[in-house]
Amino acid sequence: MSLAIRPQVRRLFAAATIACTESSELLASKRTENQITSDTHYSPTQVEIFQCNSQLKSYVIGGCLSDARQLFDKMPQKDEVSWTTMISGYVNALDSSEALLLFSDMWLDPSVRIDPFSLSLAFKACGLSMETKNGELLHGYAVKSGLVNSVFVGSALLDMYMKTGKLMLGCKVFDEMFIRNVVSWTAIITGLVRAGYNMEALAHFSQMWRSRVNCDSYTFAIALKACADLGAMKYGKEIHTQTLKRGFSSNSYVANTLATMYNKCGKLDYGMRLFERMTIQDVVSWTTIITTFVQRGQEELAVQAFLHMLESGVSPNEYTFAAVISGCAGLARIQSGEQLHASVLQVGLMDSLSVANSIMTMYSKCGRLDSAAAVFDAMAIRDIISWSTIIAGYCQGGDGGKAFELLSLMRKEGPKPNEYALASVLSVCGNLALLEWGRQIHGHVLSLGLENMDIIQSSLINMYSKCGSIKEAEHLFNSDGDDNIVTWTAMINGYAEHGLSQESINLFEMIPKVGLRPDSVAYIGVLSACSHAGLVDLGFHYFNSMSKDYYISPSKEHYGCVVDLLCRVGRLHDAEVMINTMPFDRDDVVWSSLLRACSARGDVERGKRAAEKILEVDPNCAGTRITLANIYATRGRWQEAADIRKFMKSEGIIKEPGWSWIKVKDHLSAFVAGDRSHPQGEDIYFILDSLNARTDIADNSLEMVSLLFDVTA
Repeated sequence: MSLAIRPQVRRLFAAATIACTESSELLASKRTENQITSDTHYSPTQVEIFQCNSQLKSYVIGGCLSDARQLFDKMPQKDEVSWTTMISGYVNALDSSEALLLFSDMWLDPSVRIDPFSLSLAFKACGLSMETKNGELLHGYAVKSGLVNSVFVGSALLDMYMKTGKLMLGCKVFDEMFIRNVVSWTAIITGLVRAGYNMEALAHFSQMWRSRVNCDSYTFAIALKACADLGAMKYGKEIHTQTLKRGFSSNSYVANTLATMYNKCGKLDYGMRLFERMTIQDVVSWTTIITTFVQRGQEELAVQAFLHMLESGVSPNEYTFAAVISGCAGLARIQSGEQLHASVLQVGLMDSLSVANSIMTMYSKCGRLDSAAAVFDAMAIRDIISWSTIIAGYCQGGDGGKAFELLSLMRKEGPKPNEYALASVLSVCGNLALLEWGRQIHGHVLSLGLENMDIIQSSLINMYSKCGSIKEAEHLFNSDGDDNIVTWTAMINGYAEHGLSQESINLFEMIPKVGLRPDSVAYIGVLSACSHAGLVDLGFHYFNSMSKDYYISPSKEHYGCVVDLLCRVGRLHDAEVMINTMPFDRDDVVWSSLLRACSARGDVERGKRAAEKILEVDPNCAGTRITLANIYATRGRWQEAADIRKFMKSEGIIKEPGWSWIKVKDHLSAFVAGDRSHPQGEDIYFILDSLNARTDIADNSLEMVSLLFDVTA
């Protein structure tokens, strides 16, 4: 609510507080006066009010709110219907500020009374504007006046508390209601689901069912959403049966939620079948299907569904665009993403936070940080996701300095950094070995009270491990009193990266003993530990136990760990066989592991096959061609090695130079060989030349001493 209208609204709630202390006689006299008025025959003025109210209602229903307001302001006399109709128009238009202003004016009008309908609308307006304090004052008036016993008032009051996050007060209102209708039950179930209390919501749904209150489509839909969030497909199927019996399954709202429930429970074919049987495939239906494909990592199918949606003549909304752009980000399809960005601009949806955030993510994942930054800079409103997305983009792009700069700006101008933004920055600290910066972020985490969150704990352990401070990582892990698989996995991987294979394996073996269940990431850690230690048999034991003991399907990363293990112990034939029998597309990562092993072992023919597979994926991979040339050279096949280097020169294939960095007074500087772009480049090279000169003098002195020693000897 804007500051300009607050004094007027304060008058309303001051009046509400005074009204709570009115004597019962005054209330009774007001009711008597209203009754006498209702018994009076219609006068010409009342007929005129009736006609104006009819026109007012017509304007409001038609969405002509400005016309309705002009008529309302010109009415010489207004009754409860006039006020209620106008207030409801603003509530339906989501203009809670104007709705509450009108309600305050109605309150001060002595010719009208506050009835259950107008009070219900006031509660709805408070819920929309998150005005809990004002809503609580009106709650007091509702109790004193007895209007709280109206099912309309009680349901609106309950809905307000649930929408504003006051769950305990909402549940208390619900428990004290003498009469509950489908609106009351749906409000309590919806509030619980939105707050993440899905089990409690389903318990209320069961209680509603036992109370023989007829469910409507919204009640079924919100109960199905709870099942979807819980993955409770059995319960969801039972609700599906009831929707079929009551004829709600064809309702698009219910059908869309059913499809979402089956998709989230892993029954994608069920969801698709429901979608195909829908009589009307609206934008919500299509968006549900597209979002589900993206969430399941099937981005290609998501893009195809989007194209089919356009062909069917259904126009996408902001949620559809956000979903399909996320799909393009997963596929790293920059051209498709740019086309969608242009479409969003054309239809005027760039002001949508979800769309803008998805576009930023897409550009970041495609390596176009300049475009992502342009979108971020152009945003009039930024939420926590916007800031986290751009910070994560710079972190993934290796620009730690810019990431820290944005984090500092976020602390000054934006919302309070959340665990995801801080985890991203901790990740870049680990990747760039910026231990002191990581410690500063750790201190900031402590000041915000986020140190006990799983994602923060694991990020801190990873950061300290990658920065070489395994003892600090151990200390964090041991001081965490809440056992969870995320932090255990981080510590297992930390040990493995430091070559502490036995510690990693011992910790992995402890997981079931503390009541946890290893996940796929924990298995990557222990397989890496086995690889570093050359424990082939134990590695295969863990690899097989994934599916046998925990029903975890090995991913490409798990196969990669086993291939690396076989390569390290020299079993190159077995490694090649495993790569060729993988149930995944063979990428350059596993073939690169084999190529490096062939280089170390001098296996020319197998190395040649591995190099050919890599070059099929990346024909311009300089590192692969250089490695193959070195393999030829070590075997004396000089002509073949020379041919490779000659081909690279003719095609302009150059190996990407390595780079290093240094942090001086909180400023990060990066360098590559021969780079003179640094602002202090001339000074840096002057010092280097001076050091080289001193080294040459020292070397010459040593040679002279050695020569004199030889002569005197």
